[in-house]
Amino acid sequence: MKTNDRTMSKFRLQRYLLPSLTGRGWGVVLLLLVLLSGCKSDDSDDKDPVEPGPNQEAAYTETTVSEAPTWQIDWSNDQQKPDWKEPDASAYANWTILMVQIEEALQPYVTKDDQMAIFVDGELRGLAKPAIAVDNDQAVSTRFVMKAYGNETGTETVNMSLKYYCQTLKHIFTLTDDINLSSDESTGTDEDYIPPFTLGSAKYPIVMTLDATAILAKAGIQPAAGDQLAAFVGNECRGVSPSAIGQLKCTVYGRVAGESITVKYYQAATGKVFTFPNAAKVN
Repeated sequence: MKTNDRTMSKFRLQRYLLPSLTGRGWGVVLLLLVLLSGCKSDDSDDKDPVEPGPNQEAAYTETTVSEAPTWQIDWSNDQQKPDWKEPDASAYANWTILMVQIEEALQPYVTKDDQMAIFVDGELRGLAKPAIAVDNDQAVSTRFVMKAYGNETGTETVNMSLKYYCQTLKHIFTLTDDINLSSDESTGTDEDYIPPFTLGSAKYPIVMTLDATAILAKAGIQPAAGDQLAAFVGNECRGVSPSAIGQLKCTVYGRVAGESITVKYYQAATGKVFTFPNAAKVN
């Protein structure tokens, strides 16, 4: 499956309007400047950071927390369960076996009511529910085994869409690619086939990679074990990198282009969360 990793970092230009005065007006301006220069607000530390100009570094805040944050993406959606029907095997000359392993991020949500379907050029060619475990038929498996039917030879390239409906999340994930379906070969039986369904989210159709190296450098942050990096749009988590030394990138999931991304970084050694507002844009 293919995705395009793109990053973008933009800052909005602050504009300042200075009055144009002559004669006695300058005296009034100078007096105001003298008075204002001696005034400081008692709650200045509580104000939101000023957005940077084109030649300024990004502002950031530091917050001490008592425990590591549990940042995670909310994959829940509001899609209806699809009315997929098992294809008529007699209409096809051959078939191949496809075993799909659900990726780790979605495994906690798998239930027996989930469905997996394969479409070739828009035609449903295979349908399956979670496989039944041999040693425990009550356990919910995170694997789907299906027959993909077809009349193509193994050398023909077809446009295949693999769709996964998750009942818990009410979300249909879709991945599309051009592949060869061969009745002489199976997929996912000799080694795990784990499609990145989160990259085919109906809720977050835009996928990009955020490189936070330059952003974190502004605060002098050196990544270490136990640290976490996350991306937010408003209060909604849109990307999380696993705790790992040197983890300076994360996949960001966007709804629409142009959304403003806030980067958050948890530093385990100090127990601080560094917040960088308006650090990038969804694109």
